[in-house]
Amino acid sequence: MIDKGGFELKRDDRLRLDGRVAVVTGASQGIGFACARRLAANGCKIILIGRTVDTLEQAQRVLCSEGFQATAAVCNVCDLDAFVSLISRLDRLDILVNNAGGNHPAPFLDVTREDFDQLVDLNVRSVFFGSQAALRKMVQLGAKGSIINMSSQMGHVALPGRTVYCLSKHAVEGLTKALALEAAPFGVRVNSVAPTFVRTQMTEGYFADGEFAEFVHSRIPLGRCATPEDVADAVSFLASDAASSVTGTSLRVDGGWTAQ
Repeated sequence: MIDKGGFELKRDDRLRLDGRVAVVTGASQGIGFACARRLAANGCKIILIGRTVDTLEQAQRVLCSEGFQATAAVCNVCDLDAFVSLISRLDRLDILVNNAGGNHPAPFLDVTREDFDQLVDLNVRSVFFGSQAALRKMVQLGAKGSIINMSSQMGHVALPGRTVYCLSKHAVEGLTKALALEAAPFGVRVNSVAPTFVRTQMTEGYFADGEFAEFVHSRIPLGRCATPEDVADAVSFLASDAASSVTGTSLRVDGGWTAQ
């Protein structure tokens, strides 16, 4: 149906992802699980990737009990051979959500080489080579796909005690822009989502510090942390045809933190 301005009505249909296949890393819980759930609700078949068998299989059971299509694949994304092999064996791939990541806050002078290597391997190296494998598969299949990298507001600004994390997320933002240029001729879009602090099991320890919790909330103009569902909605939008002209950008789900 067309209105008098020439625009199609029922634009929400462009948010549907029926028949598409999405790989979500770090999908056992928190933001990753919320992303998988939202993509599944919009019609995707989901391949959940995580390191821990019990939590990953529980996530799969939850999605299947809700009537969604989901399979689980135990894989440490830092094991690049295993991760790349998993992607290369897929019969179809339309969406990759590079969600797996982590942080070990520490003063700059206390950062060890071991901690540095671990964070860069997880937050940067796995994203780079996972995206490479995904783009290769999408090109092979002729899929006009979408690669979505989980960044952070710390990919745009900084806080003390997070030098390695900020380094890694700024790297993700740079990779997203550069890869978007190389992927565009194949019809593949590449974007990032940059959340503010999100209340999950991984971050609850930080918020146990009342002073830190007050500081965080004071820096967010909307006055609250993002939820996993807030982030998942942004990911689902970028995966969909509603974002068909969006590539090489960072969608900040930060409550206004970086606008200050």
